Amino acid sequence: MEITPGRRATDGAGPGKDRNERLVSAAAYLMLFLLGFAEGVVGCFYYGSGPVPLAALAFALGIFVTCMLAGWGMRRPAGALTPAIGWFAASLVLATSTPGGSVVITNTPAGKWFLFGGAGCVAAGTVAAFVLWSRSVPPGRRRW
Repeated sequence: MEITPGRRATDGAGPGKDRNERLVSAAAYLMLFLLGFAEGVVGCFYYGSGPVPLAALAFALGIFVTCMLAGWGMRRPAGALTPAIGWFAASLVLATSTPGGSVVITNTPAGKWFLFGGAGCVAAGTVAAFVLWSRSVPPGRRRW
């Protein structure tokens, strides 16, 4: 392999490959944000369907699983944090009242289970991802 002045020796990976990897990574994080946002929106409208706390708990468990799988798939804690931010954004917007006083998430047991259970599951999934896939954990000690 010949090294010319001003250039580094590479193993076939040019600047285009690095740029493409960053672009794919950014697109994956955007998709994870939108997935978390969509889970928040759908959950806000359907948390009261079925037996009262069951649907709300299922939505909370769903965002927990999403955070864990996103962290595992991206092999970074930011993978778990990204859908969590999307979920919080959607839930916060839909939990606040309008000037007319309307709210989407009501002050009912199912609404409380959805908001507080979902927030707890988001926190648990994100913290678990930070523990499992943080760069400070030696590679031999990482799980999965």
